[in-house]
Amino acid sequence: MPRIEVNRSGEMEAFVQVVDRGSFSAGARVLGMTPSAVSKLIVRLEARLGTQLVHRSTRKLQLTPEGRNFYERSVRVLADMDEAERCAAAGALPRGRVSINASVSFGHHVLAPLVPRFTRQHPEVTLDISLTDRVVDLMEERADVAIRWGELPPSELVARRLGSTRQVIVASPAYLARYGTPRTPEELEAHNRLGYTHRRRSAEWALRVDGRTIEMPTVGNVRVADGETLRVLAVAGLGLARLSRYHVQADIDAGRLVPVMEDFNPGDSAPIHAVYLGKAGRLPARVRALLDFLVANVTDNGRPRP
Repeated sequence: MPRIEVNRSGEMEAFVQVVDRGSFSAGARVLGMTPSAVSKLIVRLEARLGTQLVHRSTRKLQLTPEGRNFYERSVRVLADMDEAERCAAAGALPRGRVSINASVSFGHHVLAPLVPRFTRQHPEVTLDISLTDRVVDLMEERADVAIRWGELPPSELVARRLGSTRQVIVASPAYLARYGTPRTPEELEAHNRLGYTHRRRSAEWALRVDGRTIEMPTVGNVRVADGETLRVLAVAGLGLARLSRYHVQADIDAGRLVPVMEDFNPGDSAPIHAVYLGKAGRLPARVRALLDFLVANVTDNGRPRP
């Protein structure tokens, strides 16, 4: 009977961190996960093993005898795995599967154009690409690398900077011909301002007025969950959108979109990072190859290098 695929090393790592740190919340901070996600992971582990590993009846985490035994063996197994990977990575050619998570817009406009180049350089590496605009937990999603833009909150994730991107308000020529081009924040209020559904994205557009930054609410008839859909709707003439410059530069160059309100653009720039779990000097060759490639092939303004 085939076994269900289980990330046993990830479960062991989570369990060891929880025990070492003395609580689910402290272990979650080290892992870059939420406490609830770590708690669910340990519950799944206990269910799979068919035994209770920790007592949760008090504020202080207590191991059962089975939990103590599993902890000690897990520490040894993880140490052996680290040593095996260090030996395999030293001088080894990049080989194997790398899972990468990115936003839909970055995936379409930056990552996808670079994938053929990467696979030619590293034919023994297989990429699993997952695109979503929500922030994923790398351990839960089994992602080796994630691309994130904006300032990074404190975490145990290691980050390598790829570039940065400015924001720009855009609209299609057809929309502007029909509704006019806004010249001031007051005129902008009369326009259809498309926005996002999820909390991670700001619900306001930043504008620079008389030396200070103000925020203009996004009030439109459509909200979406990802930036690529927003770009398509803007090109179709539905309304105005505020998007990353790398995301819409090709449309601007082709005349499909036109920047507006540039006199009020605050010039705010968001960094773009590749983030991963682990230590920089102890990465498998396959993951290090992808990170090095992205650093070399994403320009300072967040676009794929020609």
